[in-house]
Order: sequence, then structure tokens, then C-alpha cells
Amino acid sequence: MHKIAILDDYQNTSMKFGNWHGLREHAEITVITDHIDNEDALVERLEPYDILCVMRERTWFPGSVLSRLKCLKLLASTGPWNAAIDIEAADELGITVCGTASSLTAAAEHTWALILAAARHIPTEVSSFRNGGWQVTVGRDLNGKTLGVLGLGYSGSVTARVAQAFGMKTIAWSQNMTAESAASHGAQYVSKEELLASSDILSIHVRLSERTRNMIGEHELSLMQPHALLVNTARGPIVNEQALIAALNRKQIAGAAMDVFDVEPLPANHPYRTMDNVIATSHIGYVTEGSYEFYYGESVENILAWIEGKPIRTLTAAKREISYQTVPS
Repeated sequence: MHKIAILDDYQNTSMKFGNWHGLREHAEITVITDHIDNEDALVERLEPYDILCVMRERTWFPGSVLSRLKCLKLLASTGPWNAAIDIEAADELGITVCGTASSLTAAAEHTWALILAAARHIPTEVSSFRNGGWQVTVGRDLNGKTLGVLGLGYSGSVTARVAQAFGMKTIAWSQNMTAESAASHGAQYVSKEELLASSDILSIHVRLSERTRNMIGEHELSLMQPHALLVNTARGPIVNEQALIAALNRKQIAGAAMDVFDVEPLPANHPYRTMDNVIATSHIGYVTEGSYEFYYGESVENILAWIEGKPIRTLTAAKREISYQTVPS
């Protein structure tokens, strides 16, 4: 009998979005709703399980953890890739890693939710309304303004296209971008410096890597306009946290709207939680019904296929990513 642990299911939704009943005859299933952020505690908690279903990058699995999980044979990850798993170590240890499809638009939709919430001061207005108030802010127009997009991958390209509906000018930059690729998404390719200096709203959509870590720091923030809004729905460490806090405290930029952070869950006493020029959500850009149906539905398929000796949607050091909209292979 296999033993499965479903990790970091904060809202206890995994059973709703995946057909786990078909696995009951093969495995005992445990749902873990709390986050385990200590490596020793993580190993102790997970040691009995041979199958782990992990939600995106909520828990990290470096080689130092994988090598201590002696029973582990399958990491059923959610999403097309997972930077939190040491794939090379998994390969060496004989641990199979699988991925799933994901929503093409969820992160971009949430990007626009944050932009609109910031532009129209929605949190302030809702709070005032619930306390008996009426009209306490003046909103910002989007029409005619400039949206800067840092990275035109899946979410960046959708974000850029939506901007056209609001009559915004869209400019874009990333290290590998060309004028032709930007134009294909309705954006104008500019230099990094021009992107920072010209954007009324700067939205970040690059992946986190060693070359993008701290890509937006003190110098980059100093190039932005005083009325500019920085939006980050990609990964927290792309923006230097201390530099951003300092810039927000100095009112160097107008504000920030964020869904991602250096440490997640964000500590209860973190400065972002009390800053009046920050709108933030708890990394819910991918937390949608459609995404979870992909994640948990295909995780069940992946686990069943592995149990039957025919693993599908595998991730290896040679193949670190599968298609966003994938079929078994």
C-alpha cells in the first residue's frame, strides 16, 4: 500500500478538485494543510511517504532534503515546471518527478485585478463603504498611460494584450526580447532604462533565475517616475525587497501591488502588511478553479500512471518543463 501526502493545501481544496477516490485502493492519503518551513521538521514529517503531491513552489526540495527521504519514489508536482525541486538530485536518487498543465491566463488576470485595485483605490473604498463612508479617493485613468512589461512570456503577453483594450501604450523589455517578438504582442521594444523611466505602471513577468534575482533594485527604482506603480505577480526575489521598502517609505514611487514575496507565507509582522502605498495578496495569482482542476486532476492521473509503471508528464534534468496545456506523454 502506497502512502501519499498532499502538501501545503492551505484551504483544504485538493479533494474537491481532484478525483482521488480512484487512488484509495492503492494508497493511504494524508492532506497536510500547514506549511513546514524547517528542513529537519519537513524530513521528519514526510519520512513515511513514498509519494508526495506538492503545490507549485510552496515547499522547497533541495538535494539535502531529497537524500534524507528514504521512502520517497514519486514527486507529483503541480504546474509545468518547479524551480523548488532539485531535479538533478531527484534523477540521481531515482525519484520520479511529474508536472501538470496550468492556466494560461490566471496570473495575467490577477495582474489586472491588482492594477485596477490600485488605480481605483478599491481596498480603501471598500473599507470606507463598509464603515459607512462615501467617496474617499480619486482614481487614476489608464487610458493614454504607458504600461511597461518586463518579460513577454505567457502571463506577460496576455497582460500586454489586455492593456490595448484600455487604450494604453505598451512597452516591453527582457534580456532575450527582440523588437519583432515585442511587436507580435502589441508592444514596443525599448531598453531596460527606457522601460523603467517611461512606465506609468511597470508589471513584472520574468521567471526567477540567478540573472533575474534582484533585477529591480535601488538603481532601477530610482529611474522610475514618482507617480509610477510597480506590479509583481512573478516571483518576490526579482525585486530587491529592502530597496523597494525604502523606495516606498520615501514615496520615491507611488506604490506597489504584489502577489509574491521573498518568504512565503509572508510573516505576520512584515512591513508590507501595514504600508498604505502597498496593495498585496497572498500569492493567489494561480489559485483559481481552472488551475486547481489542472493541478490536482492531472496529479491524480500522474500518480495512477506511475503506480501502473507507466509514468507520464515526467520532468527530468534534460526536460525541465512540460507544455502549459499538456496531454500525457
